[in-house]
Amino acid sequence: MPNIKPISDLRNYSEVLNDVAVGAPVFLTKNGRGRYAILDITEYEKLMSAVALMTELSCGKKSGEEEGWLLHEEVSEYLAKKRNEE
Repeated sequence: MPNIKPISDLRNYSEVLNDVAVGAPVFLTKNGRGRYAILDITEYEKLMSAVALMTELSCGKKSGEEEGWLLHEEVSEYLAKKRNEE
């Protein structure tokens, strides 16, 4: 169950922060509507990593659609050539 608190609870912020854990963010409301989320830093870093990965995958998909896809054999040859150059 989500941990939802009014923003006024931040007057005693240490209690609010004690409720934050990995997988259990605290959601703050302002005037009865969701406004902020407080996440554990580990969860925030995972979220940012997932966003970066999805962005790269999206760029790769767009590139494949615009410039054409490579066959497995072509990728293997390219990587072998790169390895030999090093």
